[in-house]
Amino acid sequence: MQHHEATPPLAIARGAGGWLYDVQGRRYFDAISSWWVNLFGHANPRINEALKQQLDTLEHAMLAGLTHAPVVELSEKLSAMTEHKLGHCFYASDGASAVEIALKMSFHSWRNQGSPAKRRFVCLERGYHGETIGALGVTDVPIFRDTYERLLQPALRAMSPDGRQAREGETELDVGRRAIGDLETLFQAHGEEICAVIVEPLVQCAGGMAMHGPGYLRAVRMLCDRYNVHMIADEIAVGCGRTGRFFACEHAAIWPDFMCLSKGISGGYLPLSLVMTRESIYQNFYNENVAYGFLHSHSYTGNPLACRAALASLEIFAQDNILAANLTRATQITKALEEITAHEDVRHFRQHGMIWAFDVRVPDPALAATFSRRFFAAGLRHELLVRPIGTTVYLMPPYIINDEEITLVAERLHSVLREVVLA
Repeated sequence: MQHHEATPPLAIARGAGGWLYDVQGRRYFDAISSWWVNLFGHANPRINEALKQQLDTLEHAMLAGLTHAPVVELSEKLSAMTEHKLGHCFYASDGASAVEIALKMSFHSWRNQGSPAKRRFVCLERGYHGETIGALGVTDVPIFRDTYERLLQPALRAMSPDGRQAREGETELDVGRRAIGDLETLFQAHGEEICAVIVEPLVQCAGGMAMHGPGYLRAVRMLCDRYNVHMIADEIAVGCGRTGRFFACEHAAIWPDFMCLSKGISGGYLPLSLVMTRESIYQNFYNENVAYGFLHSHSYTGNPLACRAALASLEIFAQDNILAANLTRATQITKALEEITAHEDVRHFRQHGMIWAFDVRVPDPALAATFSRRFFAAGLRHELLVRPIGTTVYLMPPYIINDEEITLVAERLHSVLREVVLA
């Protein structure tokens, strides 16, 4: 709040495509997709039209004893996209709620199976899964977690597969092997009491855009099978095509026991999240006794408008062959950023799909502490909306970014980097 006295919030009046416009008429390219949600640009005409039609039909109906066409259709489409391996969807409104659902459902599933001792979770170092109490319990980002530590159910923490941790002579694959070894040590010691391990496939986003390869995910899946532990894939940020496949887990050719989706699923229009799970998990709750049922609810669960926005987004993916088009866009963006990668203060330039990140060397601790705010402010002066995580700069542009905008973003980002690093 105090920071906003010096840097007031930017008052946005409207959006169009990749651009946001403030009340003074100044424009800013949304290079982070408004916190990673806006996949197809602001005020997308096709999503707008779908929502207008839905408004004239049904705005909301509770999912307690009722259902409606948009939620059924969305569930069926998503199930088919997992080859029906994850054939059941449980809806909520935001990412943290989806994580809460997955954690509760894992614990309750084991209890219904006669394994009540399974009540602990494993998370990864620097992992982020939301800021509600349960989600914070498996989050390892100190600024979000530390104040509420005494309220939380402590999770076991395993080593992150972040390739930047490579020791002298090590490769990123070696780091992944060490991380898997650390996870297996936890499973060996605590397997009888562990419900699930939760991971962010390929990219630990809020923890500093830490990246790893698909081999790590395959190894996690094998360990979970070997030690009878659920695998929860938090694809809230990395799903919906962000890593190059619709689901990040597809890169590893594995399916988790629970998959959490939110953010981009509605194209950035309305709050929507869901947890996808397997038939075997569903059957653990199938019982006449209500105590065996999974009791969790939100008033706006599976909201028809949000589901219709999600369906419109899936149509754009299919009709415009977005995943293939993004391969070309990603190559163009990486090439456009070559001058930045050569900057003497840039470290660990990395990319997965439509996510780019690099770390900036800032030796002065005082300047490092204010780097993110100064970079954000400088970005706005250059018509660019960017929001570093500490000294890690990242891009997650909307999928509709065109050639001219790619050039503009790369040039402006380089200008901001020079301005802030040399300040």
